[in-house]
Amino acid sequence: MSLPLDVLDCPICGQALIHQDDTLACKSPTCGHVYPTSRGVPILINEANSIFDISGFEAEEETFFRSNHPLHEWISEHLPDLSCNVSAQKNLATLAELLKARNRPVRVLVIGGGVVGAGLDQLLGDTSIEVIETDASWGPRTQIICDAHSLPFRGDAFDAVIVQAVLEHVVDPQCCVEEIYRVLRRDGLVYADTPFIQQVHGRQFDFTRFTRLGHRRLFRHFEEVESGVTCGPGMALAWTARYFMMSFFQSKRLRQAASLAARCSLFWLKYFDYYLVRRKASFDAASAFFFIGRKSESILSDRDLIADYQGGF
Repeated sequence: MSLPLDVLDCPICGQALIHQDDTLACKSPTCGHVYPTSRGVPILINEANSIFDISGFEAEEETFFRSNHPLHEWISEHLPDLSCNVSAQKNLATLAELLKARNRPVRVLVIGGGVVGAGLDQLLGDTSIEVIETDASWGPRTQIICDAHSLPFRGDAFDAVIVQAVLEHVVDPQCCVEEIYRVLRRDGLVYADTPFIQQVHGRQFDFTRFTRLGHRRLFRHFEEVESGVTCGPGMALAWTARYFMMSFFQSKRLRQAASLAARCSLFWLKYFDYYLVRRKASFDAASAFFFIGRKSESILSDRDLIADYQGGF
């Protein structure tokens, strides 16, 4: 990867970075922090503001993504899935159209981009859009290791930020959204996709859930372009039943067996979501919500926020 040094900054002091052998060094004489690389990927972590250590990434320790036995991976790939994001492809197509309408080169930051998110394939394949994929975990597409609480980028660097299935896995979502706001250009866009009714799916790296209004308030410094449900009540019900079945067992092997049984018997529930996500009555029972917003100088008031309730009651 060719490092985008024109947008990279020290995650500790915010000053520019320069190449120094196989490392990146802060140009500030008062900071002077040096960041290592591994496999050609820079590890730009502010350890004072992170639950992660640089040494752990140097040792290629697993964080969120964990390797499984090849047989387990094969079985999982060939069984029905309980998850179904019915809106992401359309939403990201909308984002791409908004970016292309600018008629100039655009740069997009993907936070949590170690793997390809739902519906992201087409945008990643568009050569007119430069994409930088970051993660706090080693993944097949990780270009920069960083923590969203201290993004190693200068302000006003990106035309859009994509943050899918990430904000539930950070300890301070508001801090991360403030960082997203900082690195976006004046007319920058954000696409967020975050769960509401989902069980723990990141072990110790899973902290928060959001209602639709809770999700909107998180992005109160953004003007709404579009929002709604990405994963509906059908997926929420399937996940709940799966975890109910798994709750009877402590053994990892038995829990895996219960999970496989749930996937084989309950996968069909997700197909109701193709109908339900279009109905506002589903907002109170959805599995996940999306938000497309434009950076704004005004702030959504809490009075306007609660006036926008659109659930089933």
